[in-house]
Amino acid sequence: MKNAAFVLLIPLLVAACEPTAPALPPPAPFPGGTLVDLTYAYDSTTVYWPTADGFELTVDFQGTTDGGFYYEANTFRSAEHGGTHLDAPIHFAEGRQSVDEIPLDRLIGPAILIDVTAQAADNPDYQITQADIEAWEATHGRIPDGSIVLLRTGYGQFWPDRERYMGTAERGFEAVALLHFPGLHPDAARWLTTERSIHAIGLDTPSIDYGQSTLFESHQILFAENIPAFENVANLDQLPTTGFSIIALPMKIRDGSGGPLRIVAVVP
Repeated sequence: MKNAAFVLLIPLLVAACEPTAPALPPPAPFPGGTLVDLTYAYDSTTVYWPTADGFELTVDFQGTTDGGFYYEANTFRSAEHGGTHLDAPIHFAEGRQSVDEIPLDRLIGPAILIDVTAQAADNPDYQITQADIEAWEATHGRIPDGSIVLLRTGYGQFWPDRERYMGTAERGFEAVALLHFPGLHPDAARWLTTERSIHAIGLDTPSIDYGQSTLFESHQILFAENIPAFENVANLDQLPTTGFSIIALPMKIRDGSGGPLRIVAVVP
């Protein structure tokens, strides 16, 4: 019986002699706060530039397979620039970054919100000015280096009504001249690139340039400095002015000039 008891103790003795693995450090916590989805879903109502085809979803299979289990798969078709999307610098600046080349630290980080809904309420051709930005700074302080700047014009309330959101529901090249929605003035874009150091910019309209622009100068100025833009950003009315962060991850299209964007705010 003594030998039998000793045999039973052997595994315990061996385990006691084995070195104990060091405890893993606790994982770094994900930034706490409320997640706010700033992305419109893609469907048949999604707003695209008048010259671009809309979003198409084709069902490849939906139902029960011969094996007895449920299965669903689809094929989608979309232009790069439609819905909530990213404009890569190469979109308007030769030799600058394509979608897959944009560093992640330009797409993830602290953000601010500049609200010009009052200025744009009665002027669909309103262009956000340097004075608007300086007025924001007079209240909240200088825009911190490395910020993602979001511009709220109030036009998100009209999505997806093309007539109200972008000035026309017509399609085709001729409809471009009928576009009316706010954007960023080229002088303000130039000031942001020379006097401040921002990582990205976005707004709640179809374009960083206002609807009547023909030269897309704000695009050219920002993109020459590799500052990407987020367009058709949703739910900016749910964000505070400061103190939040942005995660903006586009579809990683090699050599892409833009692409669908899933953008989320983390609000403490």
